[in-house]
Amino acid sequence: MTCEELMTPNPRCCRGDDTVDKAAHLMMVADVGLLPVVTDRSHKLIGVLTDRDIVVKVVAKGRDARSTAVSEVMTGDPVFCGPEAPVDAALERMATNQVRRMPIVDARGVIVGIISQADVATRLGKPAQTGQVVEAISESDQTTIFIPSIPEGV
Repeated sequence: MTCEELMTPNPRCCRGDDTVDKAAHLMMVADVGLLPVVTDRSHKLIGVLTDRDIVVKVVAKGRDARSTAVSEVMTGDPVFCGPEAPVDAALERMATNQVRRMPIVDARGVIVGIISQADVATRLGKPAQTGQVVEAISESDQTTIFIPSIPEGV
């Protein structure tokens, strides 16, 4: 199976000069957690904006989403695959780079689709492989710290 066969085609996109609030609204309407960021006319991929980018780089830092440009907070140089690439190669890239969603870009650099964990889970039909990919993407080098709850009245 190729990436083109698995991907969700024609994803909603935003531009680098769009404001973050406009992009966030588009995410809400489209019910997505990632928007490819493209050039104005050619729709070439220049980055991605995730819901996490918005929370960490805008909200948590007290920036104004109405005046912050997407290009200021997007993730540049995103991991991507071509539509003709085997799905296994895309899954390996997703796991290696710990990304849950990956743009699919044609030979001209134009965004043509997205592969998400949901696409893998619902369309691939390989539960074991899906589990391995999700586990690899979710691995973290950070140590989990357990903080016990403090009993009431202490």
